[in-house]
Amino acid sequence: MAISTLKVGTRLEKNYRVDVVCSNPFVVDQPKVAGGEGLGPNPLEVYLSSLGACICSIGKIISNQKRLKVKSIDVEVEGDIDKDFLMGKVEEGRAGFTEVRAFIKIDADMSKEEKENFIKEISGRCPIADNAINPTKLVPSLVE
Repeated sequence: MAISTLKVGTRLEKNYRVDVVCSNPFVVDQPKVAGGEGLGPNPLEVYLSSLGACICSIGKIISNQKRLKVKSIDVEVEGDIDKDFLMGKVEEGRAGFTEVRAFIKIDADMSKEEKENFIKEISGRCPIADNAINPTKLVPSLVE
């Protein structure tokens, strides 16, 4: 087993703007109507987009490995969330998505069955999907 540690940094300084330090830095923010400046996607959109991006990336890796002629992969991801719980208006529920759905369109010379098998392999190898499906130990630590 080859374990690698990936690291990103985040910093909140003003309003809801969070600067993300990674291989390609970007900003996460809240929309103006929610008190942010609308400078980037909100954290929930980042989470959902990471799933879609991972499906596309793993699909590309698999298509390269198997020499499949995949022209494009389009993924639309949607998730249901209890915003009342998230905002502290109710005490019962959960903060995370209760269901996430990924709608995947593959442009390739493949039968429907081949595309379904391709999607099954992608889902099995996608780290973001794996983290959504399986519990992952989360260790928050205060650093002073």
